[in-house]
Amino acid sequence: MPDSLPVHLNRTDIHSLEVPTEFDATGSFDVQLHNHGEALHVHLHLDDALSSVASLDATNHHVRAETDRLVRVTVHGDGPVRGKLKVVTAYGAQTRYVDVHIPEGGTDNDPVIVDEELSKPQPKPTASEPAFDDLFPGPILAAGGFTALIAGLIALVLTENVLLAVGAVLAVTVVLGLFVVAARSS
Repeated sequence: MPDSLPVHLNRTDIHSLEVPTEFDATGSFDVQLHNHGEALHVHLHLDDALSSVASLDATNHHVRAETDRLVRVTVHGDGPVRGKLKVVTAYGAQTRYVDVHIPEGGTDNDPVIVDEELSKPQPKPTASEPAFDDLFPGPILAAGGFTALIAGLIALVLTENVLLAVGAVLAVTVVLGLFVVAARSS
C-alpha cells in the first residue's frame, strides 16, 4: 500500500486546512483530501527540489462537500530530496507547507502486474472472422472520406438542382467502387 499524506479541509472552520508539518515518502504517495464541510478548491504545488524527482497529474482539485479525494504524487527520481508541498484552499484563503523527505532510492513504487495472457500470441482471425484490415483496407477508408467530401462540396454548390447533386454523388460512388475492385485485385 502506498504512503498517504492526510489533509483535512473544513474541519474546524470554513476553508480551514490541517496538514502535518513533515512527511516521509518511500516512493509515490497519495495526498488524501478529507473534506469535512462545504465544497472547495484545493491547489497543490511541489517546490523546485521536490518537482525534480516527483510530479502531480494536476495541481487544482475540486473537492465536493463531505467527500474524500485522492491526488497521486508520482516519484520518478532518486533521492535523497527534501522539498515542500504547498497546499492552498479556496483560492488562497489558507496556505500550508509540508516538508516532504524522499530518501535515497526513494522510488519504491508499486510494481506493474502484467497478466500472463498478454505474453501469449493472439490467435489469427479465421476465414469466418475476417480482420478489420481485410474488410476496410486503408485505401478504401481514404476513398470513402474523399467521396463524402466531394459529395458535400457538390451538394453545397448545387443546392438548387438536387437531382444533379444526387447524380454526382452516385457517379463518385461508382468511381469509388472501381477503386475498391482495383485495390483488391492488386
